[in-house]
Amino acid sequence: MADHRTLEKREAPHGLDRAVQREVTSSRAYLVGLVALAVTSLCAYLLLETTLQALGQREWLINPEAAARAVAALPGGTNRALLGLFGAVVAMAGLALVILAARPGRRGRRELPGGRIAVVVDDEVLASALARRARAAAVVRPEQVTVVVSAGEAVVNVRPTSGIPVQAEDVLAATEDELGRLGPRPYPQLRVRVEGTGVVGA
Repeated sequence: MADHRTLEKREAPHGLDRAVQREVTSSRAYLVGLVALAVTSLCAYLLLETTLQALGQREWLINPEAAARAVAALPGGTNRALLGLFGAVVAMAGLALVILAARPGRRGRRELPGGRIAVVVDDEVLASALARRARAAAVVRPEQVTVVVSAGEAVVNVRPTSGIPVQAEDVLAATEDELGRLGPRPYPQLRVRVEGTGVVGA
């Protein structure tokens, strides 16, 4: 069985890496658009309030001049701990947006080695293959095995039949062999959980 690090580093001979990348990742355009809409709305509101003040009209919601004086007077009579907490929350939100914008989204798909052709499968297909091997290793019915595949890991849950013990090591070895045979990229970390309570056999 090939080591998964080798599978991750292996270059695809089909030359369709960019096409595969588009299939397995999603655009962050919607998030960028949402942030741009929020910033544009804020700027439009500030422009409205400034225009109303310049025309001598009453403010719509907040007086810009009074708001500017209040900000300049900070921390003033404001609770410093509360102000620091608010600043930390705003900074963390901004950092999260920057990270989300910099990293590509994920579509729940992975590339499989296909030689001269590009092969992309959904995580549900990978989960189905792992569940099939886990059922065979544990000797249980299909409804007694569930597999959840996320970005970084694949979790195999097995409910044994009452009176028939299931060895987690056997299930882990079988599913690891299946993962090694398929060689998905990115390669998920595999975990097996055998529940303590069994189900009544048919």
